[in-house]
Amino acid sequence: MDGSAQKHRLVVVGAGFGGLEVVKALRGADLAVTLIDRRNHHLFQPLLYQVATTSLATSEIAWPVRQLLRRRKDVTTLLGTVCGVDAAGRRVLLADGGEVAYDTLVIATGARHAYFGHDEWEPFAPGLKTLEDATTIRRRILLAFERAEREADAAARAALLTFVVIGAGPTGVELAGTIADLARDTLKGEFRRIDPAAARVVLVEAGPRVLANFRDALSDYARRALERLGVEVVLGRPVTAVDADGVSIGSERLPARTVLWAAGVAASPAAEWLGVPADRAGRTIVAPDLTVQGHPEIFVIGDAAHVAQPGGGMVPGVAPAAKQQGRHAGRTIRARLSGREAPGPFRYRSAGDLATIGKRAAVADFGFLRMTGRPAWWLWGLAHIYFLIGLRYRLAVALSWLWIYATGQRSARLITQGAADEAERPACVRDG
Repeated sequence: MDGSAQKHRLVVVGAGFGGLEVVKALRGADLAVTLIDRRNHHLFQPLLYQVATTSLATSEIAWPVRQLLRRRKDVTTLLGTVCGVDAAGRRVLLADGGEVAYDTLVIATGARHAYFGHDEWEPFAPGLKTLEDATTIRRRILLAFERAEREADAAARAALLTFVVIGAGPTGVELAGTIADLARDTLKGEFRRIDPAAARVVLVEAGPRVLANFRDALSDYARRALERLGVEVVLGRPVTAVDADGVSIGSERLPARTVLWAAGVAASPAAEWLGVPADRAGRTIVAPDLTVQGHPEIFVIGDAAHVAQPGGGMVPGVAPAAKQQGRHAGRTIRARLSGREAPGPFRYRSAGDLATIGKRAAVADFGFLRMTGRPAWWLWGLAHIYFLIGLRYRLAVALSWLWIYATGQRSARLITQGAADEAERPACVRDG
């Protein structure tokens, strides 16, 4: 009989920051670990917008999970889509009918786009959570300029050259700033009938300011920096409609052929799988040790979890928080296996907040230290390079950024997904 069958069976669902951190924290433990994800790669999501805006290639921010874990003989990696959990029978249910038994389960399935009850907007305003999302957005942005070059009608050309980003959190601010840089710097001199610098970039936020999680002074700086790049910042006015021809902001209609969604997320359906309480965004409400009510053998971490902070509020859905939760869950599982006292409730330690605005400005808030402008941009870059996996990827990203910083040129400007392009293209018509 396989010796691993006698070992404690840990199943981790999700190979994101939290899930991988659990596996890393349990290196050397007497466990049989199974890691399940519906994609074969781990994604460095904080830089996903840079793929969408042609700064980086997909291979620079994603790594095959099997490659990352090839030396971990205790870990079995499965490519599959989880569709439910039989908590009573301790089984993870897969979409293809398969099942994976567990003794301890960690769910780290992240979040998806949330359109606040308007899911019909999604085809017209894609969000940014996966590599497929990023390449779709990149294709739409680049095709808008290509089609504007051929468009004779002035109104239609203006709509093609109008880019609307909905939501002014870090992702929305970073998208808007980089699109403005792309139009005014990277594409300069490459077209003959249009001036890319005439493109209109509009950032729409229903709340009163951009980067609402930052201090007021940093938020104000970010707004001014965006406006210096040529971004139109619309605050305090919600989007009321989105379709193929544009958006409605309150009662105002704005024709735009490229609309991007950065306004909200909803948790994966972990709470539905388990039949346990969730918050309004669908996040599973967990105990202080990150376990699920009535099921101490099940942990939910990362964006899928609602983790209360001792002083009020909840732990933010950011990568450092997911990694800290993964380490905490790993330490708790290891303590249980060895019969030692568990480490107690999870405590989040903020590493600070960072957001970039175009290629030469950023804001940084570490509580005791606040920075803006180029120093913050360099700090932002160093922090992100540090957290990338592997020297080759760090060097590749650093060189790409230095090249963009010095020349304004971006090398990842490929229009891919040709089948989708064909679907959008009218059939050829020939006389005779």
